[in-house]
Amino acid sequence: MAAAAIHQFAECITCHAWSPDQSMIAFCPNNHEVHIYKFFTDKWEKLHVLSKHDQIVSGIDWSNSSNKIVTVSHDRNSYVWTQEGSDWIPTLVILKLNRAALCVQWSPKENKFAVGSGAKSVCICYYEQENNWWISKVIRKRHESSVTSLAWHPNNIYLATTSTDGKCRVFSTFIKGVDTRGSQSSTSTNSKFGEQIAQLDLSSTWVFGVRWSPSGKTLAYAGHNSMVYVIDEVESSPVAQNLTLRDLPLRDVLFVSERTLVGVGFDCNPMIFAADDTGLWSFVRFLDEMKAAPSASKASQLSEALGKLYGQSKQGASSDTVEPSKARGGAHENCITCIVPLRKGSDGTIKRFSTSGL
Repeated sequence: MAAAAIHQFAECITCHAWSPDQSMIAFCPNNHEVHIYKFFTDKWEKLHVLSKHDQIVSGIDWSNSSNKIVTVSHDRNSYVWTQEGSDWIPTLVILKLNRAALCVQWSPKENKFAVGSGAKSVCICYYEQENNWWISKVIRKRHESSVTSLAWHPNNIYLATTSTDGKCRVFSTFIKGVDTRGSQSSTSTNSKFGEQIAQLDLSSTWVFGVRWSPSGKTLAYAGHNSMVYVIDEVESSPVAQNLTLRDLPLRDVLFVSERTLVGVGFDCNPMIFAADDTGLWSFVRFLDEMKAAPSASKASQLSEALGKLYGQSKQGASSDTVEPSKARGGAHENCITCIVPLRKGSDGTIKRFSTSGL
């Protein structure tokens, strides 16, 4: 299948996030601004420009229940944006960072969010009602390099991180007064803030794009050595599988179900991975399959053949936003840096997702 819809909002998109009803999209056009677009009948129109940051915005997340946007930037700051009437009002978050903030994500209950940074630390931010501000508790001295991605466990306590030190780690983020101790997740709530639950030293290269499966039983992340790592039973006795790719490295992954994983990265084409009945993971196919036009020239046929050699396919059929003459083919022409779930089925599986790239 090909992409259901292709929209070029900017020459380069760093990251993006959707509103709760998915009628609006917020993205960074590779600068210090965040643009918010809304879909009207047959086209997207720009509604707002959030321009509080001084340097490139590296992370955006839009909460589902509270309708708040959190942004982080290389300027070491984070803002929580609240809509009041037709305006978005920023609130500064106290991060205490001396290096760039690189990624951000709301927790499942949206009572806190995590910020990964180039300061080898992770900030867990929460709202303090008494003083009417957002403050953070910092997990320090655990990472040996920059934190590249974050993923919250469904229990709202565990947080997985990846780093350019080649390791994936899982921490407890239990904060007294913010999280409640429940019987169902007693193991996670008994751990202290910042306690390291697991450290996965599977890669000798930078690692990116960590995600939990819908049940929280499986963890996956990508290495810059063109490998994908899938780990079961992370908390008790981790069992890891390493998938070696013949293509370019991935930058982000997403579980669409317990047994299906989508990876995106430098091949500019989403890749599907699946687990069989025995739990063995393998690459299935590229998602954005394109067919060559019947009247393709010899040069384009050669380009297609070379593309297939490198696991790519030639764009043949013309569309409104993708030129048929480009050699990369498919929806994206450069590295895909972000994949976001859009619609979930009744069984929790993701039926639709969006990707953005350079």
